[in-house]
Amino acid sequence: MAAHVRRRKPNFIHYSIEILPKVPHLSASSQIKPDSMYVLTNCTIYTGETVLTHHAVIVDDNRIDRVVPTDLIPNNLPVYDLQGHDLTAGFVDIQLYGGQTGFLVRDLSTESLEDMVNTHQQDGTAAIIPTLYSTSRERILKAIEVTKAYIASGKTGVLGLHIEGPFINPEKRGAHSAAQVRIPTETELEEIIEQSQWMLTLMTIAPEVWPPQLLARLQNSHIQLSMGHTNATYQQAKAFFASGISMATHLYNAMRPFESREPGVVSAIWDTPTVHASIIADGHHCDAATIRIAKQLMGDRLFLISDATLAKIKPQRFVFEDFTANYDGHRLLNDDGKLAGSAITLLDAVRFCVQTVGLPKEEVFRMASTHPAQVVGVGEHFGKIKAGYTATFAVLDDLQRLVSFYPPC
Repeated sequence: MAAHVRRRKPNFIHYSIEILPKVPHLSASSQIKPDSMYVLTNCTIYTGETVLTHHAVIVDDNRIDRVVPTDLIPNNLPVYDLQGHDLTAGFVDIQLYGGQTGFLVRDLSTESLEDMVNTHQQDGTAAIIPTLYSTSRERILKAIEVTKAYIASGKTGVLGLHIEGPFINPEKRGAHSAAQVRIPTETELEEIIEQSQWMLTLMTIAPEVWPPQLLARLQNSHIQLSMGHTNATYQQAKAFFASGISMATHLYNAMRPFESREPGVVSAIWDTPTVHASIIADGHHCDAATIRIAKQLMGDRLFLISDATLAKIKPQRFVFEDFTANYDGHRLLNDDGKLAGSAITLLDAVRFCVQTVGLPKEEVFRMASTHPAQVVGVGEHFGKIKAGYTATFAVLDDLQRLVSFYPPC
């Protein structure tokens, strides 16, 4: 992935948070010059490996040069005071469908991707993997083309594409269109594999409904697989995990649940040390207790996604083809009353996990940055504050509100 990590001029961007307006913004950071070397200090540094106080981060040309004790800060560098706030690596969101106005499957444009990047950067997300829900072959191929064009243009913030359907189990389709859910033909699968070459590509599938020969072809491709929207039994899920599938999409949601005599997919995920799972911490998809239990059972294998259909929006009705989403200011529901994604950012999920679920702040920051970056193979560039890493930072106050954000290079 190193070949696809591109540089751009550094600058801090400041945002107001409408629902939590009393955020003390940093004023000095806007003075940082492009391609400069400088120091960030007077903060609690959550590196992704440990927590440091009385240390400083030295940035050089948009890369982290080193992290040093404050008494070893070079005298000849500009120093920026972060006023005692928390400093964490920029978040990495591997499942989201839209931004404030852009919606990839509808717009199929680089402008839509840019809106998604900008919207989620406003809440501290450094890198995203835009996601498609179940749609037509033509739209899948066009989305691949658009995403590759965005990355090739040198624009930043997009890591690849997540195809979350349509190759899922109709019994667990959730808000996905019944008319679009299907098994791919051999031709369609080969087109997707061929056209997504060299790009980081995720695909959520229900492997129990796939013909064995097509599943084998997919598993031998570059596409990273995640099990989701699945009605597999515990035994089936364990077999698929043993065959190499190492990820599961939005734990608990749209999968066979845990029961005393049928453990289901959920317990197969808990019970397989090689499998990581995403979870939606918006207060609607999962009860806080279920997140806490999953974290106790899975440790570093659990990470956060936003699952954002749209984000930072006012109540509205959203319609595209046969997909509907009604946002009441809290939840997104389709016309059948099913959850249709979320309207949060990863920062909202972080805040919920710290303040409501009660997880340690250090670990929640890792769930939003370090862990997802590692799962999709970019963990040597994103998700840690460490020498050599991309200089992406979210500066947060004690209530997990964004104070400042340093965009990805």
